[in-house]
Amino acid sequence: MMGWPVALRLAVPLALLAVLWQLADGAQVTARLAQADPVWLVAAVMALNLQTLLSALRWRLVAAALGAAIGLRHAVAEYYLSQLVNQTLPGGVLGDAARALRAGGRDDLARAATAVVIERLAGQLVLFATLFTALAVALMWPGGIDWPQGTGLALWSAGLAGAGLCGWFARRAARGGRFAVAVQRALPGQWRVQLPLGLAILACNLAAFACAARATGTTLPVEAILTLIPLILTAMLLPLGVGGWGWREGAAAGLFPLAGFGADAGLAASLAFGGLLLLSGLPGLYPLWRAAKHTVALPVGKSTSL
Repeated sequence: MMGWPVALRLAVPLALLAVLWQLADGAQVTARLAQADPVWLVAAVMALNLQTLLSALRWRLVAAALGAAIGLRHAVAEYYLSQLVNQTLPGGVLGDAARALRAGGRDDLARAATAVVIERLAGQLVLFATLFTALAVALMWPGGIDWPQGTGLALWSAGLAGAGLCGWFARRAARGGRFAVAVQRALPGQWRVQLPLGLAILACNLAAFACAARATGTTLPVEAILTLIPLILTAMLLPLGVGGWGWREGAAAGLFPLAGFGADAGLAASLAFGGLLLLSGLPGLYPLWRAAKHTVALPVGKSTSL
C-alpha cells in the first residue's frame, strides 16, 4: 500500500498544477500548447539530449579524478536512466542513487556515490554562480526586468553565505576532510575542463527552456534567460514532488510577469519544458530493456526455477 510520504509527493504537484491552471487561465495555456511550434520543440529536445551527454562526460571525469574508471557508453546509458527515474519517481534523487549503486557495486559504492554527489554539486555550483552574476549585473544596470524591492539584499546575503560555505570547505580540505578533499580533487583540480563543461551544460538547459517558451509563443530576452530561467530551474530542487512538477510551473507563472509576460505564458512554457524533459529521458529505457533481456535470456536446453 502506498505510504503517506509518497502519496503526499504525488498529491502536492497535482494540487499545485490544478491551482495554477485556474489562476493562469487554463484555456489560454491550452491554446498556447496546442499551437506550439514544432521547430522550437525539436530544438529544445536537441539541447536537452546534448545536456545529458555532456553531464555523463562530467560524471565520468569526476569519477576518474577519484580513481574510478567508467566507460563513456556506460556513463551515457546510466545517466539517461538516472534522469528518467528522477523525472518519474518521487524524491528526485532515486535515479542518482541507483546510478551510484550500479557504477560502484558493493565493493566501491562509497567512491561511486561520492562521484555522483560531486557531479550533481558541480551543476548546482555553476547554476547558482551564473544566477548570482546575472542578477548582480541586472541590478547594477536596471531597465529590463522590474525586480522586487529587496532583491539586492537577498542577492548579497546569498553571496556572503556562499563565500562562507566555500571557506568552510577549504578549511575541511586543509584538515584532510574526506569529502572536501574529494571535491578539491574533482573540481578545482580539473577546473580548466570542468568550468567550460559546466557552463556548456547550463547553456543547454537554459536554451531548452527558452526554446520551449519560444515554441509556446514567448520570446524571452537575454536578461530573462540568464536570471528568470535559473530561478525556475532552482524550484525543481525542492524534494516534495515528482521531477519538479508543480514547483517549476509555479515559479514560471510567478516570475514571467516580471519580464512583462503573462502567468499563462510561464505556465505553458514550463509545461512544455517538462514534457520535453520526459521525452528526452526515454533513451533511459534502453538499459532497463537490455538488463531485463539479459535476465530472462537462458541458454538453450537449460531451465531455471523460481
